Amino acid sequence: MPNDLSSPEAMSKPIVNRLVVIGLGLIGSSLAAAAREKGLANQVIGISRRTSTVEMALKMGIIDRGEASLTAIASELDAGDLLVIGVPTLAVSKVLQDCADLLSSEVTITDVASVKGSVIKAAMDVYGLVPRQLVPGHPIAGSEKSGVTAFNPHLFVDHRVILTPDTATGAHHLQRVTDIWSAVGATVTSMDVLEHDEILAATSHLPHFLAYSLVDTLASMGDNREIFRYAAGGFRDFTRIAASDPVMWRDIALANRESILVILDKVMGNFQEMRSAIDSGDQDYLMDVFTRARDARNNFGKILEQQALQGGIQSPMVEKTINYRVLPGGSARGDIRVPGDKSMSHRSIMLGSLADGLTEVTGFLEGEDSLATLQAFRDMGVIIEGPEKGRLAIHGVGLHGLKAPSKPLYLGNSGTSIRLLSGLLAGQAFDVELCGDASLSGRPMGRVAEPLRSMGAVIETAEGGRPPLKIKGGQMLHAIDYQMPMASAQVKSCVLLAGLYAQGTTSVIEPAPTRDHTERMLRGFGYQVSTDGSKASLGGGGQLSATRIDVPADISSSAFFMVAAAIVPGSDITLRHVGVNPTRVGVINILRQMGANIVLSNELDVGGEPVADVRVRYAPLKGITIPEDQVPLAIDEFPAIFIAAACAEGTTILSGAEELRVKESDRIQSMADGLVILGIDAQPTVDGICILGGQLGSGSVHSHDDHRIAMAFSIAALRASGEIIVLDCNNVGTSFPDFVGLAGQIGINLTSETMS
Repeated sequence: MPNDLSSPEAMSKPIVNRLVVIGLGLIGSSLAAAAREKGLANQVIGISRRTSTVEMALKMGIIDRGEASLTAIASELDAGDLLVIGVPTLAVSKVLQDCADLLSSEVTITDVASVKGSVIKAAMDVYGLVPRQLVPGHPIAGSEKSGVTAFNPHLFVDHRVILTPDTATGAHHLQRVTDIWSAVGATVTSMDVLEHDEILAATSHLPHFLAYSLVDTLASMGDNREIFRYAAGGFRDFTRIAASDPVMWRDIALANRESILVILDKVMGNFQEMRSAIDSGDQDYLMDVFTRARDARNNFGKILEQQALQGGIQSPMVEKTINYRVLPGGSARGDIRVPGDKSMSHRSIMLGSLADGLTEVTGFLEGEDSLATLQAFRDMGVIIEGPEKGRLAIHGVGLHGLKAPSKPLYLGNSGTSIRLLSGLLAGQAFDVELCGDASLSGRPMGRVAEPLRSMGAVIETAEGGRPPLKIKGGQMLHAIDYQMPMASAQVKSCVLLAGLYAQGTTSVIEPAPTRDHTERMLRGFGYQVSTDGSKASLGGGGQLSATRIDVPADISSSAFFMVAAAIVPGSDITLRHVGVNPTRVGVINILRQMGANIVLSNELDVGGEPVADVRVRYAPLKGITIPEDQVPLAIDEFPAIFIAAACAEGTTILSGAEELRVKESDRIQSMADGLVILGIDAQPTVDGICILGGQLGSGSVHSHDDHRIAMAFSIAALRASGEIIVLDCNNVGTSFPDFVGLAGQIGINLTSETMS
């Protein structure tokens, strides 16, 4: 009895007139079945040279019509039809030749080969160019089973399909292919052909070849029955991919040989080094490799888990947007601990890596920004165990023990990482490039590049003094006395960290107090740092000694829940073990001046950093003129403070905060725009804002990919008259991985939605 793939319940509006699939293997037959089940084509046609395959596809209800060749139907095809080439990679050229000879230029053509360079080359050979109608594609889906009988109409649900269109590809052809893959449940993204083939060589092709080689080796070892009988789960899991279609993998190996050989040579070189280490009993080498690989894999897994919790895997390959939908009302109550301080987490990795000995860290923030710093130091040869529930073990290599990374250091969205690392790396012996995501690539780096250049560093930036930063190694740095034009802890830290490698005493004079985590932590590592009023100084050529670091809860993350409790009657929140460094407590000071009921208890000094439990209960707020001496002490907390100002009686005025315009977004303008949408009178100025408190309304506000903007408008819903939708919340995970979960725990009705 054939499957009823065309039941009325499954039908939807057709995307194409005819869907023609050449090659009814697993991918082709699964796509045909899915299209027929969902009513995505008026007619689904399968083409296979094997009569038995066509008959089986018809019998199982996979296709409406079957043919032995394209010739039989070519004259019927025209605009609105889609042809999918599902043959082995090396056979694509022959099919393209038939397409060139037989088809109208209005028929859309795509393929499913896992090597795109060979498809483009075949098109160039056949057509003399890449035709507008061709949209090369690759569904990242499959199974060990192959052939028409293995079809699965749900194979592509929640899987990626990568399209590699040429500059000549027609927009309507690209849209048609995108629509058909999206309709069968796939996430569709675009990528450069060369990048695709290099990535797939490393992540898909090579693992298959290693599995084939291992199984073949063991199978040839005399009586192998005992080997396979006692094979553990790890062996079975790794080698199951060796049960895939040999013809397909033969073709892939030959079609993508250049990219495969590059990565294969690297792996073979590492294998040879491992063999030598085992042979010589080199325990340190083996421990280094195994620890680095284990923790890199765990780190990768945690990033995927965090991103999945936020609504799906996010990467340059995946074009999805996370929005927050927050219902109005409720009160904020709870006893919670927010994640570890981001500033200290960054610095614990940096200084622990440059120290002599083993540094142990607890409370580490496992957010994307901190993990980017961690990965950067792994890429420079530092062994870092963890993170595991906020615990790290950093095997420091000393001030001069870092190794040249094999590729640019990717720092995601982290401004702290790129600015502090530029100081540390200015004095290294090797060249290095620092880059990040689109948001980071738009942020100014001149204010760290200029003082570093005055110390003798050689740094290139992109246009406008923006990332990527290219730092030339081998420079002799000399100390400077730097008068900062603007209060910035990142700039101060950058110059001081470069001073570790400079001849003489480096001093930084700041126009207003900024957070002093770098100075405190350097002292914790045994490095002498002197402070005299607004001046911090250190001499070069010293040594860092390993230590233990307990990272307290982040006051910047805590600020959102402080404000949540401060603005809603009946609210009462206690935040545990919060870092209350005097250079970070501006948010507490400002909220208290506005009338907030904030009590600190259990005050302790942990590793040179003061911590306390912070209890906030509702009290009516009033607008104030924020003292300028508090601005640098609350620079990251102002998005939350602006929400408090919107709920206060009267006017709140901020000035002297021009640095807010060069954060992850222009936070003055971004917050003003959002508040106006919600019905609040918010007037931005050059260096601040004027907010008249009132009733928050409802609407959709943009976070501009800024994590703190997103979280600020999320808590605003507690006092809103209607639903608030916060757009572009992907980057919340950079500083607060479980914001959605903790927000729900204290009473905020927030859901995360993923949009393609």
